[in-house]
Amino acid sequence: MAKRQLRLGAFMRPVSIHTGAWRYPGAWPDANFNFPHIKRLIQKLEAGKFDAFFMADHLAVLNMPINALKRSHTVTSFEPFTLLSALAGATERIGLIATGSTTFDEPYHVARRFASLDHISGGRAGWNIVTTSNPDAALNFGLDDHMEHAERYKRAREFYDVVTGLWDSFADDAFVRDVESGLYFDPAKMHVLNHKGKYLSVRGPLNIARPVQGWPVIVQAGASDDGRQLAAETAEAVFTGGGSLADGQRLYADIKGRMDKLGRDRNHLKILPGAFVVVGDSVEEAQEKRVLLDSKVHYDSAIASLSVILGTDASGFDPDGQLPPIPETNASKSGRQRLVDLAARDKLTVRQLAQRVGGYGGLSFVGTPSTIADQMEEWLTTEGCDGFNIMFPFLPAGLDDFVDKVVPELQKREIFRREYEGKTLRENLGLPRPKNRFFEAL
Repeated sequence: MAKRQLRLGAFMRPVSIHTGAWRYPGAWPDANFNFPHIKRLIQKLEAGKFDAFFMADHLAVLNMPINALKRSHTVTSFEPFTLLSALAGATERIGLIATGSTTFDEPYHVARRFASLDHISGGRAGWNIVTTSNPDAALNFGLDDHMEHAERYKRAREFYDVVTGLWDSFADDAFVRDVESGLYFDPAKMHVLNHKGKYLSVRGPLNIARPVQGWPVIVQAGASDDGRQLAAETAEAVFTGGGSLADGQRLYADIKGRMDKLGRDRNHLKILPGAFVVVGDSVEEAQEKRVLLDSKVHYDSAIASLSVILGTDASGFDPDGQLPPIPETNASKSGRQRLVDLAARDKLTVRQLAQRVGGYGGLSFVGTPSTIADQMEEWLTTEGCDGFNIMFPFLPAGLDDFVDKVVPELQKREIFRREYEGKTLRENLGLPRPKNRFFEAL
């Protein structure tokens, strides 16, 4: 019986999530905003047969104090569709996934952008559905207040229906382009959506032919109850925050179980926790790299990062005391709860928690190619995940180490591909092409 295959995405905006990455010896300080560097990185990932290059997106400068913001390499980043369209021409097989907000964007815009990217790339686009947790984003879109958490998810569900309906505006064979008769497309194979819902009113049709993949791959991030339900109903890949293996197994069972109840095939959704990976020729060397990397994080950044994820100002907390009770806020619930649980489990002071978070406080694999592959294989075989969204510690060496050393170890164990299965992201992820809801012909 063939072994389960690991799926690997690369979290590339920012190019490293670690606050100190740009200061690491030998790292590219401007890697987050340097097109030649990013082009070189995605080509290396494609040589390593990664499933996808993932661009998270932010619609505001991160809401942190200026003393922390001035130390952040994430303050300037490319707009994702401009960058991914350019990278599509520099690659052939790797998937191109970008964030599209359901709170601060319009369905018609999102549908057009992703359909265009899918055609430009030959069927490699993926839409990361987010509801946007940064309250400062509202201020950039003419709003004084951020939409309430549960309400954002209700809008997102309707938003998904509209976008996918727009992608189905034309049958796949609608464009006959008959030169002799002068008929460019068959009007009987065009559908006008005429959607009128609680949050959205969109006539349609989309002025772009149906995407190569039918729909770009639907990706979601987040692990709140609302997020899990939305994922079970709509997603084909889920990027989750990494915790312990037991946490991963519970989340995996929960989302897949919800899919079972909805009658969805659980193999048609890939759960990919974020994993921060530091590779060394020995475990001790890898640990030394992590310690050096963490030492590059200024405390101003550490406490600010903690405040962002908690959704409340932590600068007034006693640095050497325990984390006080954190009030409910409109920020990401799953991210806040993960930190509260971490502080309680490891009995961390506020200072210790801030330092952990200021670098990167989530799931980490720090070791040799063999020990890292051991851990990844355990997660895969015990249904903690279907793969990982890899976060690199510093660029380019951290990425090169993973592709050159860890990927061959995974391939040797026959749990990761040696060649791409197809040309589209759906083919490589083993996902079906969705049927057009308005037309029988596929």
